[in-house]
Amino acid sequence: MESGAYGAPIAGGSFSLENFLKRPETILRIISCVFALIVFACIVTDGYSNSPGDSTLYCVFNKNNDACHYGVGIGFLAFLACILFLFLDIYLQTLSNVNYRKYIVLGDLGFSALWSFLWFVGFCFLANQWAVTVTRDLTGGDSARAAIAFSFFSILSWIPLAALAYKRYKHGVDFNPDYVDPTEETSSYPNYPTASDDYQNPPFTNSKETGEYQPPPLY
Repeated sequence: MESGAYGAPIAGGSFSLENFLKRPETILRIISCVFALIVFACIVTDGYSNSPGDSTLYCVFNKNNDACHYGVGIGFLAFLACILFLFLDIYLQTLSNVNYRKYIVLGDLGFSALWSFLWFVGFCFLANQWAVTVTRDLTGGDSARAAIAFSFFSILSWIPLAALAYKRYKHGVDFNPDYVDPTEETSSYPNYPTASDDYQNPPFTNSKETGEYQPPPLY
């Protein structure tokens, strides 16, 4: 497990690109980004076709445009989310505020779990619509099968991302409860002493005030 709270150094630290690229989260995000791009590109480029003599385009998945829209939507949003969370992972390595780290990790956990479910729904939806498609010898047939395959692969990449985010969250919750963020510490320096507090009478002075001046007696 990474040191510090929520997978980051206790009080921030310098960023190392080499160490960042070796992290399991980084590898899985890049893979998930590629899978989402493939699904999105396959449907956008070859996911629509038309019958001979008909200029109207329809979705190759049983002429169900909702299937194409769903695949394009979750693929495009997953691609953007992977890029966003990559930047947040970089920011997390230098962030010292524990509360901000917690929010980032919770957002990662929630989004990864949600998209694991949405990719599962998308895989079942696209596979079902392709199974009932009557005409499969279409120009976009290979792209349709590729979109289905990489939808399934996306499930296998987003579930580990959700698991890693949950581990980081648990590690942050179990972190030393006595730790105080340096940015939230209050000053403990004592007040600067005033002149009235430490003032002392100068030496060689009488403690009693004398009255009027009396001349010495004359002999």
